[in-house]
Amino acid sequence: MSSTQREIRVLRYDLRPRLLQVSKVDRVTPRTARITLTGPDLDGFQTHDYADHVKLCFPEPGAALPTMPTMGERGIVPPPTDGPQPIFRDYTVRRFDAAASELDIDFVLHPHGIAGRWAADAAPGDSLGVLGPRGSHLVPDDFDWYLLAGDETALPAIGRRLAELAEARPTARVQAVVEVDGPAEEQELVRPPDTRLTWLHRDGAEAGGQERLYQALSEFTVPDGVGYVWVAGESGDLKPIRRHLRSLGLDRRHYKVDGYWKRGVVNHDHHADDA
Repeated sequence: MSSTQREIRVLRYDLRPRLLQVSKVDRVTPRTARITLTGPDLDGFQTHDYADHVKLCFPEPGAALPTMPTMGERGIVPPPTDGPQPIFRDYTVRRFDAAASELDIDFVLHPHGIAGRWAADAAPGDSLGVLGPRGSHLVPDDFDWYLLAGDETALPAIGRRLAELAEARPTARVQAVVEVDGPAEEQELVRPPDTRLTWLHRDGAEAGGQERLYQALSEFTVPDGVGYVWVAGESGDLKPIRRHLRSLGLDRRHYKVDGYWKRGVVNHDHHADDA
């Protein structure tokens, strides 16, 4: 198999603000809500990679509609400083069904963030803004093996990737490691038969600042063949993981470690992650 068959291709999309409506709210676990969005503005929406993320635009507390961004030739136009500001948070696309005009986003519910509070109260008919994705990094389905790991924030991408591999390449060899609060937060995931899925439990400990994910991945033995590794979670927790993966001699093009959030930082920009 030639290396060109395993090139990670990049697709770019035009950024277009979309105002969507909640059509359904499902509690996947006690602390995770899957919210389905729909509406005419979904026409033309694209997502082709399991890690694709969008910026969700939330209403101010007590408001019915979000303040939507204005787009210019160079991207988002800064709004007047004396007016309402768009409230953005980054979220992974869990599922998109163009035929049904449905977009699923998974939310971890907690009281100390505008996104978690909004999701906890969301009901059919509520409005939410969506901007993106900017593009997709297409990771081929023909690697000899895959390692996927992360915490709850990475779980939508891991779940989507496992489901896509189960459909496109059911013979794929996958190892997945997911850190959650406890057994009640484990999800039923569609996955290839040859998947070893390990759940790590914090047992009530605060997310971030733990070494459970690092300890699990430090025991990872590189299988035969050419593989791909994807890890996401709290920025600080990922620093030793990145160093460990580098020490394994993996091709730098064949692993990605992404700091999805950072303790003490609101709306962390993972593109500028220094993990």
